[in-house]
Amino acid sequence: MAAKAAPVASVWAREKREPDQPGLSRAGIVREAIAMLDAEGAEALSMRKLGARLNAGATSLYRHVATKDELMELAVDEVAAEMSVPPPGGADWRADVTAAARSFRDASLRHPWLSSQLGQAGLAYLGPNLMDYSEKLAALVSGVGFEEPSRAIDVVFAYVIGMTTTEAAWLATIARSGETEAEFVAKRMPAAAQAAADHHHLTAAYGTVDPDPVAVRETKFTYGLNVVLDGLETRLVTPGARGTARGGRR
Repeated sequence: MAAKAAPVASVWAREKREPDQPGLSRAGIVREAIAMLDAEGAEALSMRKLGARLNAGATSLYRHVATKDELMELAVDEVAAEMSVPPPGGADWRADVTAAARSFRDASLRHPWLSSQLGQAGLAYLGPNLMDYSEKLAALVSGVGFEEPSRAIDVVFAYVIGMTTTEAAWLATIARSGETEAEFVAKRMPAAAQAAADHHHLTAAYGTVDPDPVAVRETKFTYGLNVVLDGLETRLVTPGARGTARGGRR
């Protein structure tokens, strides 16, 4: 007889437990964990520190969340509730996909730990908010005219996750410096320009300081996203679908 498969370790695979003391709930634990993650990053989060912030012992926390991994699954799904997707059937699929991608990016930059944790947080994709977001994305893309709509979603969000992971790391570095983004860039660009002096293809990139680095990041994100959408547009198989696509560029 084949050995019985071990149960999957995930918060979504076990029953929710009841509170064991007044004022302590799984929702409250997750909210406080997100506040810690936003302020200090995933590396700084521990059940011990979280318990201290909640004035609760570790045993009480473990009645609601069995492990830190489970806690991360819950935190990822809670943040996913901030993301939105336009309803399906719009006249401009590119504009709608762009709106969904930007909503994801905005949430990821508000919570800099999110993008890097998506691939590590166990079965977080089974959480109700992420499932709802994914279902809305599937509905949005399924009627556009792609032969494999799920592949189109994968391509877009591989780009978005990659870009936001890089942006979040950059913003975390700036936050640790105590400077604004503009101050951080202005102080370091002269040294970068000097280092690039013997590399003529880099001279233009490092030779000037843009007064608005936020706008620079926005421009880079938009450019890359449009390149991805341009590529996906060539994969449309529904006659006439391409004709409505161009208006989605921004």
